[in-house]
Amino acid sequence: MVRLRILEILEEQNHTKYWLFKQMDLSYQNFNRMVMNETRSIRFENLDALSSILGCPVGDLFEKTADPDRDKIPTGM
Repeated sequence: MVRLRILEILEEQNHTKYWLFKQMDLSYQNFNRMVMNETRSIRFENLDALSSILGCPVGDLFEKTADPDRDKIPTGM
């Protein structure tokens, strides 16, 4: 599973979630879903904006984590 590291990056840079929200052109609901990793897709323009605002490469915004659903062994086979 892939997740965004936005909160970690904000902490490293001593910025708040509210600071980032004010920089982005999104509704708070969509912004919060993205930051809290509660969305299934993100527009390229939002990734580009995050990269520019946070001053990091797009790849640094992501982290690969274990997918608990993928580790389940199917039963009844």
